[in-house]
Amino acid sequence: MRELLFKLAGLTLLVASFAVGWQWMRYQGFSETPLTIDESGYELLITPGTPMARVAAGLRADGVIDDERLLVWMARLRGVGSKIKAGEYLLEPGLTPPQLLELLVAGKVVQYTLTVIEGWTFHQMLAALAANPHIDHTLDGLDDAAVMARLGYPGEHPEGRFLPETYHFPQGLSDVDFLRRAYAAMADLLEREWASRAEGLPISDPYEALILASIIEKETGVPDERPQIAGVFVRRLQKRMRLQTDPTIIYGLGDAYDGNLRRRHLVADDNPYNTYRISGLPPTPIALPSAEALRAALHPADGKALYFVARGDGSHAFSDTLEQHNKAVIRYQLNGRARPFSSNPAGK
Repeated sequence: MRELLFKLAGLTLLVASFAVGWQWMRYQGFSETPLTIDESGYELLITPGTPMARVAAGLRADGVIDDERLLVWMARLRGVGSKIKAGEYLLEPGLTPPQLLELLVAGKVVQYTLTVIEGWTFHQMLAALAANPHIDHTLDGLDDAAVMARLGYPGEHPEGRFLPETYHFPQGLSDVDFLRRAYAAMADLLEREWASRAEGLPISDPYEALILASIIEKETGVPDERPQIAGVFVRRLQKRMRLQTDPTIIYGLGDAYDGNLRRRHLVADDNPYNTYRISGLPPTPIALPSAEALRAALHPADGKALYFVARGDGSHAFSDTLEQHNKAVIRYQLNGRARPFSSNPAGK
């Protein structure tokens, strides 16, 4: 009887060893075999709180793996079963199970982009955010004050506060988080640029630099001219001359602007953005200035020019005197025909 028991125990051990060995061979083969993914790739979306077992079951159901248990075992053996990160992943052909786990633990999710264009207004940026299908929209229906309060900056005017650039983000990023990131980017840039500003500028604080930069941005057609345009505005401020720049008036008109500025807008419209009537800068920025515009505002080009006029090709002709400027207006704006006109020192 004892001999029979020994034989049964030995047989059981042999079968168990065979089973373990066979499972180990399956595991080894599984770990070295690429996932079943076609050339277009496989989109894997993991929502927050999804356990590894459910992820593996979904992959098995879609034919990406043959046995979800092997992936779960691998995650447990490697101690990463609870470390996978939520997000959207694009799995490419040739990916092996260990590489998949590394990807999920590292959180290398699909990144989308949204470019905030220099010169956009705050409302144009909000419209771009609202139209982006990869953003989680939470700000619909809120006015500017409510949006800034949600961002943590109650009472601040939003214009100019967000840095234009291309932002990369994962699927489902909230519009609030996107705006906070763009706000922080502008705040960091403004702090750095203000600290290295040129001496003798007629602006008293970083916010005024932001206002001036936004005007420079809207007046610039050729990027290389930003420092020259900045120089004109800085010299006008130093001489206590009115800026007389059309973009500020257009901003002040808001929805009432129909594409044409009329004389009554310049001389009769009484609003704080009418730089034909007010002295100094308007109360807020009028657009989102680029890093280059901010740099130009704080490092304007040297010179004597106090006027500029658009040539019609995006560039400007700069003049030191009103007489020179009037001649440039006749040449570039009136097709060379001298006739009575009211010269706009900002060059429009």
